[in-house]
This record gives sequence, C-alpha cells and structure tokens, in this order.
Amino acid sequence: MDMLGTVVDIQHFSTHDGPGIRTTVFLKGCSLRCKWCCNPETIAPKPELAYNLRQCIGEQECGRCLPACPEAALQVLDSDGRVRVNWEMCSNCGACIELCPSKALYAYGVQMSVAQVLAEVEQDSDFYAESGGGITLSGGETLMQPEFSAALLAEARRRGIHTAIETAGNVPWRFMEQVLPHTDLVLHDYKSSDSQRHRHWTGADNVRILDNYRRAYTRYPDTPFIARIPVVTGVNDTLEHVRSVLACIEPYANVVQLELLPYHRFGGSKYGFLGRVYELEDFEPPTAETLQRLQAVIDDWFASRLAASADPGL
Repeated sequence: MDMLGTVVDIQHFSTHDGPGIRTTVFLKGCSLRCKWCCNPETIAPKPELAYNLRQCIGEQECGRCLPACPEAALQVLDSDGRVRVNWEMCSNCGACIELCPSKALYAYGVQMSVAQVLAEVEQDSDFYAESGGGITLSGGETLMQPEFSAALLAEARRRGIHTAIETAGNVPWRFMEQVLPHTDLVLHDYKSSDSQRHRHWTGADNVRILDNYRRAYTRYPDTPFIARIPVVTGVNDTLEHVRSVLACIEPYANVVQLELLPYHRFGGSKYGFLGRVYELEDFEPPTAETLQRLQAVIDDWFASRLAASADPGL
C-alpha cells in the first residue's frame, strides 16, 4: 500500500479503455518513441516541467519564478515581457512551480502510493458496479513500472475492482510476468507488421513485442486480450497490416477483439508545453472510408471464427 509510482493523471469516467465506466491511471515512462504519440508527457520516466505561455502574466506583474531557477533556465523575452524556458538548461528540479500564481509552470508527473491512487479510483466504485467497469492502467507504458502496477492491480482486485492494462509490449518478459497475474483484461497494440518500419516510426523493432504477446496468450489462456491498431495515415492504414495482425492472433481464442484506434491530433499542444516538436503535425487522421474498409475485414474475420467455433466441421 505504501509502494510509490510516478503518475501523470487519473482520468475519471473513461469509456474507451475497457468495458464499462472506468478510471484510467496514466503512468510515466515509455520504452517506445512513437512519432504520433498523443501523450508525450508520459514518455520520460521522471516528473518534468511543463510551461503554458498563454497563462504567464509576465515579469512586470509577477516574475517570481526567475530568481528561483538554479540553472537560470527561465528568461524573459523583451517583446512581450513574458517568461520563456531554455529547455536545454532546465534540469526539471521544479523549484519554480510553486512560485507561479497563474500555473503557467507546472509538473507532469507526481509520486503517489498505491493507497493514494486507490482512494481516487474508489470514488467511482458505484459506477463500476452498474456498468461493469473498473481500473485501467495506461501510459506511457504501464509495464515500465511493473512492481507498482502489480501492487496496484493486486490491491484493486482484492477490493473487487475489475483490472485492465494498456500496453505496447516492448518490455522484458519478466515485467509482463509480474503484472499479468493481476490483470483481468489486456489491451495491447500492433503498430506495424514490418520490423524495420516499426523501428522507423516507434524507435524499436517489433521482435520482442511479438514474442511477448505469443507468450502472454499461451501462458494466460483464461485472460481476455483485445488487440488494437493505432491507425495512422501512411504508416499502417492498410489491409495488409490488418490481415497480418489477424494472422498473429488466429491461433489464440483468448484474443477476443481487434480494435481500430484512429490517429488524432488532440495531444499536439502538449509537445509545445514540453519544449518539443510534434513531428506528425501535418498528418491527417484516417478517413471514414479507410476505417470502414479495415473494419469490414475485421468483422468478416471474427464472424468466420465464430462460425467455425460453433461448427468445427466448417
């Protein structure tokens, strides 16, 4: 109950991270660098400074943060009198945050105990009972904090809360093995079928990911898995990729669904708050026609599987 993890956000009343109404806990740290990432604030493992220029009231009205920075990373632009962050000099010490009355400076990530997280999660317990919801751990990469994730899910389960995780699978198998015994549902990504393209778009190939998934399917046959494709135009929005994923999950009856997650730009502003560049700013979300075409292949495949299971002679 006293074990600490680094949490970015706790989102209540989520309906897209598993069945029912859920509370999604976003953990910090990720082993991939997906160019379309909508949660860049969860990538680095430690808490980090963020800055919203629009909320700064300027040196003349305030200026309290400037002398507090031990690295002199906060500077004033003469043209508007407002603060700028020299991100190369910033050490993410956070000394400026409490001094900022307008909350222009703030932190992504805070240390929380299992007990503290569950105190927030259980505020929604009535909704779980009515909707079949529960807690979902997301990120970042949930499995980058395996001890904390395992402890949190184990205690949630002990309290009768349904548990789910979202993962991209790019972790040592021992990390997955710590968490999966406490997980009622696994939501997992297939980002690219081709290993080299996977490396280009995410920073790592998919060899370990695919091996982890095969092990997980086999060793936890009673755990339902939902495969997901984050559909990005020009990256993986093809029938070839969908069919490749279906071939991967075909031998495993516990992979019960394949979901399409259309790329969106909602996280683009966060890159600016962190002093980073959003590489996919010019990318368009997939069209409705593309999604319908891909979904039709998925629906036909699962219909055929259901028919075959009902009549083994087919």
